[in-house]
Amino acid sequence: MRSSTLAAAIALAVGSSVSFSAFAQSGISAEEIAALKAQIAALQAQVAELEVRTEAQSDINVGTQEALDKMAVEVPKIETKGGLKVTTNDKKFETSIGGRIHFDAYLFDNDIAADPVGTTEFRRTRLTLAGKAYGWEYKLENDFGAGGGLDGFRDVFIATNALGGKVTIGQFKPYRSMEELTSSNEILMMERPFASATGLFSGRQFRQGVGYLRSSDNTTFGVAAFNARDAATARNEGVGAAARFTWAPINTPESTLHFGVSASVENANQGTPNLVATANYAGRRGPSQAIASTTGLSGDSVEHIGVEAAGAFGPLFFQSEYAMATFGAPLGRDQDVTTFYVQGSWLLTGEHKPYKAATGVFGSPKIDGGAWELTARYDTIENEDVLGLEVASTTLGLNYYVNPALRFMLNYTRGDNEFTGDNTSQFALRTQFAF
Repeated sequence: MRSSTLAAAIALAVGSSVSFSAFAQSGISAEEIAALKAQIAALQAQVAELEVRTEAQSDINVGTQEALDKMAVEVPKIETKGGLKVTTNDKKFETSIGGRIHFDAYLFDNDIAADPVGTTEFRRTRLTLAGKAYGWEYKLENDFGAGGGLDGFRDVFIATNALGGKVTIGQFKPYRSMEELTSSNEILMMERPFASATGLFSGRQFRQGVGYLRSSDNTTFGVAAFNARDAATARNEGVGAAARFTWAPINTPESTLHFGVSASVENANQGTPNLVATANYAGRRGPSQAIASTTGLSGDSVEHIGVEAAGAFGPLFFQSEYAMATFGAPLGRDQDVTTFYVQGSWLLTGEHKPYKAATGVFGSPKIDGGAWELTARYDTIENEDVLGLEVASTTLGLNYYVNPALRFMLNYTRGDNEFTGDNTSQFALRTQFAF
């Protein structure tokens, strides 16, 4: 009886053409038929409800997918290779965060100079915020190791592509001296040579103004006009200009030969600090020798011209610069200063220093499991108008690149001050972390 009833229900549920009268003839009572009708009606109601739910869920699924697709378009791209970089999908906005820690320890083998203090210090502790907005680049870099307030400002500028190159407005390095334009994360020794703000352009590493840089695979040309100040310098009416041209007749992944020339002029005026050349000939914080000076209130100028040559061939690298500068004097004759250095390295583990064609300088080798580098440099600066006013430094070094972010540097520098007869030396170690 139950089996025939179930069969009837199934037949009715699927729309069978068998009539209820046929079931009546088979012995099924009217009450049972009524019960079957009620069950079938309930089943039909449940099916209808399920259809409504299915359609609603389908709408939800479609809406969810549309929301996910929208999120995929709107969520910014985040990159962590070499630092943190966030880019919107429309590429109108881009922000990256970088930094560097240069922690130094040094001691001196003193000669006749006043006792320099061997100690430790943070040579640089920088945070850098850089990116793009509406086609303009920006960079804000502060060095906490240089002091508080405006003293720590380094690169602080906006820039945009124009006239086939890049126009920069704000505070930046003028286009002069190859080693000066090389990042402190990538310089060969712990300190730069005298043909830079470490000597010839003492205290004048960053200037405020406008610059233009154009480059190709083999050439660069940069020119800048600037006020004679950085963020921490008192307001003044001094002005200056600088230009640099470079050419790399050989530039392949394994071999590069580079030549360059640069020139600059700095005019002192009302409120301008003295324009000086000073040399720390036995390393940073060691004995210092004043080489030349132009008084800020004199209205005189400092004019400079320099030439450069460098190359990287497999694991071997060399770089050299020669520069001449004339420091104007209100009374007496002007002072002519010359400086020259040659430096080189051998990457013992076979790596190669890459060439940065966009800026005309060399970078750090690409690291795969650590790299060792032997380094050497001879550096000298002389005031040709003062008898015996010449100093020189000879530096030997060893660099160990642990990975792209971490480098250890060991330098031995022997100073030679012909003017005073001092031969103080320095042993220095740097732990460098940069991203």
